Amino acid sequence: QVQLVESGGGLVQAGGSLRLSCAASGRTITNYHMAWFRQAPGKEREFVAASPWGGGRTYYADSVKGRFTISRDNAKNTVYLQMNSLEPGDTAVYYCAARAYYQSTSRAQNDYGYWGQGTQVTVSS
Repeated sequence: QVQLVESGGGLVQAGGSLRLSCAASGRTITNYHMAWFRQAPGKEREFVAASPWGGGRTYYADSVKGRFTISRDNAKNTVYLQMNSLEPGDTAVYYCAARAYYQSTSRAQNDYGYWGQGTQVTVSS
């Protein structure tokens, strides 16, 4: 099974940028749909972005569309989330998740069986 480790979080001012990384081990990410979720204090975990196992079309939550970009580097077995024009509302713990390729792409957190430990992103106003 795949293990996931996120990095790249931190404190940034509104309008700034961060790039999160999700390094996978144990299995190649080419066998998985990869996604990012986030959870703000006192709120439910929510979908942010997804990259299907075969590449191609990516999916985004409306709240981040046009500002965030998910990408994958199969050679490095790593998935990225480039976050631009950050807003205080983006403050959350960001999680990387994986779902086996033979299942459909999903935005539902319950459909993902593999998770990283999360990385904190804090956006100050």
